[in-house]
Amino acid sequence: MAQPIRYYSTNLKAPGVSFKEALLKGLAPDGGLYMPERMPIIDETEFKTFSGKAYHEIALAMLKKFLGDEIPDDILLNMTRDAYNFEVPIEPVCERKYLMRLDQGPTASFKDFAARMMGRLMQYFLHRENRNMLILTATSGDTGSAIANAFYELKNIRVVILFPEKEVTERQRKQMTTLGKNIQIIGIEGKFDNCQALVKQAFSDSGLQLLNLSSANSINIGRLIPQSFYYVYAASRLLKDKQEKIIFSVPSGNFGNLMGGLTALHMGLPVKKFIVSTNENDEVPVYFRTGKYKTIVPSKNCISSAMNVGHPSNMARVIALYGGIMNEQGVIVKEPDAERIKRDLYGISISDKETKATIQSVYERHGILIEPHGAVGWAGMQEYFKDVPADASPSQPAVCLETAHPAKFPAEIKDLLDIDPELPKSLQGLDEKEESWDTLKPDYSLLKKYLLEKYA
Repeated sequence: MAQPIRYYSTNLKAPGVSFKEALLKGLAPDGGLYMPERMPIIDETEFKTFSGKAYHEIALAMLKKFLGDEIPDDILLNMTRDAYNFEVPIEPVCERKYLMRLDQGPTASFKDFAARMMGRLMQYFLHRENRNMLILTATSGDTGSAIANAFYELKNIRVVILFPEKEVTERQRKQMTTLGKNIQIIGIEGKFDNCQALVKQAFSDSGLQLLNLSSANSINIGRLIPQSFYYVYAASRLLKDKQEKIIFSVPSGNFGNLMGGLTALHMGLPVKKFIVSTNENDEVPVYFRTGKYKTIVPSKNCISSAMNVGHPSNMARVIALYGGIMNEQGVIVKEPDAERIKRDLYGISISDKETKATIQSVYERHGILIEPHGAVGWAGMQEYFKDVPADASPSQPAVCLETAHPAKFPAEIKDLLDIDPELPKSLQGLDEKEESWDTLKPDYSLLKKYLLEKYA
């Protein structure tokens, strides 16, 4: 049997840990993000078997590669079957170009794929050790609702979620603020980057160790690994033979979604290119083009609100994957392999104007309804095809990830198309529920005081 995979910090100043330790710690003691010391491999024979397996069975096979024997197979199978009890539609749009709808889970967001698996993994380890934990996480939109719902009423876990008070839609907010019980929501008078900075500062504060803090957003390796599964699932359904490679367009904000795809690529998934589609927060496409990385402070407020990130946390992982080092401030301490990045990744920024035009054109041409984040991904894919026309060939399989349900953005859809998106079951009745949340200024001393008073 292969040796268990250990996990190292991107800052390279903390000892390696097991998956369980990386999951429960969230952030490494040196402020870095955990990464696997080696990538397990999906060989050609195994990949062929995936075409006949259900999503939860692929998830089981993938998880076992990273966890080894930390969780018994029968328990892990029950976890994956329970976590992935919804459809994962791959919708043909034209020729071999597809939308993968990751919006069919309980909060109508792709974040459900990671949050539900992560909650079950955490609960298993905490229950075994009779431990309690306080989850502290930041959201730019969909992460918060997915985490809140995935961890709702879990006995060993309490959750505090920070969100930028004026930069999420009403439905995104209500998916968090109407739960109560072990879920506490705090609106921050600022940007997502303020929320994220507050969370990171809390993890680095020895004065909060008594709270047993961990994170549930994509800085946690337990969120990241499950996001590799749907790339493998899509490729197993769409590739005809071993000679083919697939293209993915990934709407990108905090870059956890992209890192899930890159994880699958480095495990051997046959991917030709990742199109990294951002909104007007274009720090990463500019970096790919110029080799110079500069954070955007404050981040720009675009209609694809979950992608309003001026410095993606997971960029440190992307840089590490290609041999470089980036610190928490976004300074590249050691340059990565630029040629390998260029081979695998294509960065493009899409304006709000282009996003709106894409929602309209996809509906008018194909009768398909997409929301702002998926529209950024689709527009990014079209721009890539203009730049690399050979890859626009009818025979080239390409998938754009649709990361949220259009009904989460009713005002935009109504304004652009004059229709009201049909509510999925997960959003029905939400508008009538009573909300409750607290508000803080983006001041760490206020957050620390709040956490100690409420949870110590």
